[in-house]
Amino acid sequence: MVTTNEIRRPNKRERKLAQESYTSLISSIEQLKSDQAEIEIEETGERIILPVKALNLLGEILKAMSQGKPISIVPIATEVTTQKASEILGCSRPYLVKLLEEGKIEYTKVGKHRRIKYEDVIDYKKKMKEEQKKRLIEMMHADEDLGLYDS
Repeated sequence: MVTTNEIRRPNKRERKLAQESYTSLISSIEQLKSDQAEIEIEETGERIILPVKALNLLGEILKAMSQGKPISIVPIATEVTTQKASEILGCSRPYLVKLLEEGKIEYTKVGKHRRIKYEDVIDYKKKMKEEQKKRLIEMMHADEDLGLYDS
């Protein structure tokens, strides 16, 4: 897996091109009647058959680019180091190791090194976001009950 620490946002020309391409691609995908599509690269004349799922992913990439967002694609089955997982979660590596040791996130050991499935890191992050939202709502309701918050 190739990783980069440099975040590059699409430039103005790339954003405009992505927006135009996104609109055309989505319109074409909506007209498809099967789970695959044949596309042609005009410059080379090369014809390629792609799964519609790949075209949908390309659509998501173009949409994000048109909004000026940087893109990152990671295969779900990828395993990450504790350092990378802690960066994804926005916590320290020692705190992440504590979560692993407590069984809150599954991991495997390769020699002395821990490896965590990328999917498990993302699932844990989603779970924590949902928990934060739930707690904020509880705090808001408590404030309303005390008359500290106007609804």
